[in-house]
Amino acid sequence: MKSRFSISNYSNLGQRVITAILGTIIIISSTVFSEWSYFLVFAIILAFTQMEFYKLCGLDGMLPLKSFGTFIGLLVFTFTFLEEMEIIPMAYYFLVFPLVSMIFFIKLYKKTDKKPFTGIAYTILGIIYVALPFSLLTVAAFSVDNTFHFEIIIGSLLMLWASDSGAYFAGTKFGKTKLFERVSPKKSWEGSLGGAFAAIIVTYFISKNFTVLPEWQWFCIMTIIIIAGTYGDLIESLFKRSIAIKDSGRGLPGHGGFMDRFDGLLLSTPFIVAFLKIF
Repeated sequence: MKSRFSISNYSNLGQRVITAILGTIIIISSTVFSEWSYFLVFAIILAFTQMEFYKLCGLDGMLPLKSFGTFIGLLVFTFTFLEEMEIIPMAYYFLVFPLVSMIFFIKLYKKTDKKPFTGIAYTILGIIYVALPFSLLTVAAFSVDNTFHFEIIIGSLLMLWASDSGAYFAGTKFGKTKLFERVSPKKSWEGSLGGAFAAIIVTYFISKNFTVLPEWQWFCIMTIIIIAGTYGDLIESLFKRSIAIKDSGRGLPGHGGFMDRFDGLLLSTPFIVAFLKIF
């Protein structure tokens, strides 16, 4: 009798490790290979993440425009990438505003929608909360000499993953002091310190190998990721708690959904871009 490989046959930790390895290989290889492969992979991740957000809103009785909102999100991401690549002028961004206005027009004709403005609000929130940070990640990649530097994306992601993994293992082993019990009972200060320690170690090696940014900037980005990434995780936990679910989805075995995996990135990226643009 032939045995079939199925990730569901492994423990939660086993699934977590396998998914992390496969995801890391796909994201890093596509980002290093070329700007276009980066664009394709992250556009797919964005689409899954934004659709997942809208699906969760639906569980709480909200009726956002899932497909149209995700379309606008992908358009913002695409325009940002093409503008940074100097393929199109920035003027194309102005097309986004009439498209966002069309959300109101579409909802006007939804006769069965009892709370249309709530659906409108959550549709726009999905664009701001998910699509905008992914688009700003592209801006960060082009922030030095207007050239695509994969090191900035990979370095930031490695810090985030190190912080998440360190917090997970340290919290599981030593976690006793609750970090924010009202929102996330399992998160602890010990886990956060473990995540910070792991991020410091990874950042040290990044700063020695990725010289596109000076060492002090890498450590500033690390600080942003540790703080904003933790808040991003807590905010997503608050969102899930408000609709009484544990994971945002099942798209990533061992990790839950795409929002569970990229929640820290969503809150960190705006701060990272502001820092790189100003300093």
